[in-house]
Amino acid sequence: MVPLLLVLLLTLLLFGAGFALKILWLAAVVVLVFWLLGFVARGAHPSGGRHRWYRW
Repeated sequence: MVPLLLVLLLTLLLFGAGFALKILWLAAVVVLVFWLLGFVARGAHPSGGRHRWYRW
């Protein structure tokens, strides 16, 4: 009985980790797309100076 419970627990842990990793990969892709859009969409600064599209 105990080995069966351990196998079920391990299965649930691996399934949960796989789901979490998939969500993290999707979040990373979304951030990458926004970063690329910001990089491409940057325009000339109205004052004529150099313009950085990020604010750090």
